[in-house]
Amino acid sequence: MFRLGLQVLWPAFVMAGVTEMLVFAVVDPADLRWFGGPTLGWPRAATYTISFLIFWGVTAVACGITALLLVEPGPPHDA
Repeated sequence: MFRLGLQVLWPAFVMAGVTEMLVFAVVDPADLRWFGGPTLGWPRAATYTISFLIFWGVTAVACGITALLLVEPGPPHDA
């Protein structure tokens, strides 16, 4: 089970880093707004950190669902 967790979290970590680089190559963290309201006003480091954790979580959920779908069911039990 530990190995499966690492197989899910490691690629999610790598893709979160790639996603973060791609997003912030075109988006300035100082311009982020919450649904068109005022800017968030967070420091850049906080914006990068929170964004990375969100990207990592979303990608980890997708990888985890894929890992669960790859698990072969056991033989059926006769009743």
